[in-house]
Amino acid sequence: MKIGLFIPCYVNAIYPDVGVATYKLLDYFGLDVDYPVNQTCCGQPMANAGFENEARTLAENFDKMFGKYDYVVAPSASCAAFVKFNYSSVLKENHICTTSGKIHDVCEFIHDIVKPEKLPGKFPYKVSIHNSCHGVRELLLSSASELNIPRYSKIKNLLALVEGVEVFEPAKVDECCGFGGMFAIEEPAVSVCMGEDKIKNHIATGAEYVTGADSSCLMHLQGIVERNKLPVKFIHIVQILSCGL
Repeated sequence: MKIGLFIPCYVNAIYPDVGVATYKLLDYFGLDVDYPVNQTCCGQPMANAGFENEARTLAENFDKMFGKYDYVVAPSASCAAFVKFNYSSVLKENHICTTSGKIHDVCEFIHDIVKPEKLPGKFPYKVSIHNSCHGVRELLLSSASELNIPRYSKIKNLLALVEGVEVFEPAKVDECCGFGGMFAIEEPAVSVCMGEDKIKNHIATGAEYVTGADSSCLMHLQGIVERNKLPVKFIHIVQILSCGL
């Protein structure tokens, strides 16, 4: 099983420790992991802003670079979802997409493909789970509250494998935090208001940390917390799963 590790541009630039933690975790499971050093942005920001032509070159580059791997794994639900569900449309007749069926968010990959029974680390803190919209409604990392289906959470299942962690979920568990990429730029007042509501629900759980599968959502919420000097910290779930490695 050959794994191509995709580290999204904003993770590489702002949260490199998340990328390192992802590699350590995959390596711990004995997987053959390769990191293509010439990788770039997947093209999501351009496509979301309406510039699909600009995104197409990046998508072609991504698809050629990662097409040789059995799986492509990324510590970002939104980027993984973009490749999985939008690349065929972006590439169109220019290029037959080979990666959309191979890419997984790291939580999805570990939960569904690796299926570990335990993890070696300890994280003795109270943690509130933040469910990102892409993770819930596209990658199905947890059940969407509007659907009449049994409740589940892959993130919660993975955290249960880490010794000492105490897991909480906020009210309105899968309500959007307001980031939404371009939405936060085009509608900043609404975006911040949504984020403030979300943070209140996370803090109300009594958690010391907020965690999730999307650094973009966590970044948005962390900005609100820092501006308002609120008593909660942020950590990507892969950093919890890899603690002690």
